[in-house]
Amino acid sequence: MPNPVVYFEIPADDLQCARAFYENTFGWSISTFADNYFSVVTKEKGGPGIDGGLMKRVHSQQPFANYVQVDSIDRFHKVIEANGGTVVLPKQAIPGAGWYSAFKDPEGNILGLHELEKKK
Repeated sequence: MPNPVVYFEIPADDLQCARAFYENTFGWSISTFADNYFSVVTKEKGGPGIDGGLMKRVHSQQPFANYVQVDSIDRFHKVIEANGGTVVLPKQAIPGAGWYSAFKDPEGNILGLHELEKKK
């Protein structure tokens, strides 16, 4: 299946409270990745599911986010706009991991795009 959902992000006001909730409720492994951001592992290596992040909420209406993996964010921005969507966050670098951006679909839902860094 092309362009799978590969990552999620959960915003939280109290990161430690959210971390404890998800660890204790689902048994997820959550570790510090950066200031105000935790890496979330939800599956066994090679098992079903996706991993994600737990992040400090930036604004009160910040939504839960899913990221779709694509081969070219630049190309998909054009496809999204041609189909009635709007790019709401331009392409941003993730050092050592590629790039991400966000878009709004015609119904107002916000999703992210993730492009893997090309290995040399």
